[in-house]
Amino acid sequence: MNILVIGSGGREHALAWKINQSALVDEVWSAPGNPGMHDVGPCFDVKADDIDGLEKLARQLDPDLVIVGPEQPLADGLADRLRSAGYDVFGPSAAAAQIEASKGFSKDLMAKYNIPTARYQRVTTVEAGKAFLDTLEAPFVLKADGLAAGKGVVIAETREVADKAVEDMLAGQFGAASAELVIEEFMQGEEASVFAITDGENFICLPAAQDHKRAYDGDEGPNTGGMGAYAPAPVISDALMSQVKETIVTPSLKGLEAEGAKFQGVLYVGLMISSEGPKVVEYNCRFGDPECQVLMMGLEGDIVPLLLASSTGGYSERDFEKLAPEGGFQPSVTVVMASEGYPGSYEKGTVIEGVKTADRLEGVKVFHAGTDVRDDGELVAVGGRVLNVTATGPTLEQAFQRAYSGINAIDWPKGFYRSDIGWRVRD
Repeated sequence: MNILVIGSGGREHALAWKINQSALVDEVWSAPGNPGMHDVGPCFDVKADDIDGLEKLARQLDPDLVIVGPEQPLADGLADRLRSAGYDVFGPSAAAAQIEASKGFSKDLMAKYNIPTARYQRVTTVEAGKAFLDTLEAPFVLKADGLAAGKGVVIAETREVADKAVEDMLAGQFGAASAELVIEEFMQGEEASVFAITDGENFICLPAAQDHKRAYDGDEGPNTGGMGAYAPAPVISDALMSQVKETIVTPSLKGLEAEGAKFQGVLYVGLMISSEGPKVVEYNCRFGDPECQVLMMGLEGDIVPLLLASSTGGYSERDFEKLAPEGGFQPSVTVVMASEGYPGSYEKGTVIEGVKTADRLEGVKVFHAGTDVRDDGELVAVGGRVLNVTATGPTLEQAFQRAYSGINAIDWPKGFYRSDIGWRVRD
């Protein structure tokens, strides 16, 4: 079978790389792809948000399965468009993608179906926002309702900062995405991510992962799209995973179906492990980035049957569970190399050397994100998050060591990375 992967980041490179290992797969195509994905199979210069162009490409290529990586095309209805054209798609409908595309929708879903989360209120005026802040204690959490490229969340340590955030966001700081806000109480605890691959009724949870959002060591600096991750995350024990499935994943999927938004694809559940048990911080309608990289690297079996089952549906619970990749999961770590200045402004076109050397190290794979190749063949950085140096090992500690050995093999003076990924489990 032939599979088309939509997207151009490290997440999509990891998916294409893993899918290409399947004995069921003849060829993996990517659109638009990146230099790393080009090494997996042909890339087509159609952007991930070009819905018309992607439908045209699908009709030309006639793939057996389409994998949609990013959230924006899912929210824009790409899966609906391709399904209506007769293609199997791994990724939810626009209605189901609201679980990420609208923070208000997801919070209302949690409230209606008794899914544990923080107390919240949706607001569209400064007066209503400040009135709800009066009922909370610092710190305060403010979220743009819509998609804001991972930048629409503000954690305000003081009431003064919170008030200004309400004013700025409702005044258009994030464009239409912050025309409405969700204001929440702050939850204390440790965060982790659970990924449920589902056909809308049956699901399988992959090992829990833990991301690192802050730019610098010691969890300092601004929030980013993610500077590294590892799996499995020890904070999610087997007993806790069972609780997450029962109290969060199952009612979330049933609630979505009851609302006419049956979810097919991967449901990302961002969790806060609080003293009161697991609570939902947020949902995403796709794999996390960089969590996807560690999950694809660590899974030892074939993931394609599970992706296909999610896309086509019609499996019994027993049959669905049999589709879990065989061979277990090896501890896996990814460290993001980013352009100096990220998540702010940064220089483009800086030369990167040593990636192939890193790729040859035992247990190491470098997934490309913001890279390009110049006419002279030089690999250059063109994005904020540029490389995901990923490694597996018999233990998490060995995986950490291998990942940083990969980092050390790469010569990129204009890049930076966190040296303390996994600090919670390495102390």
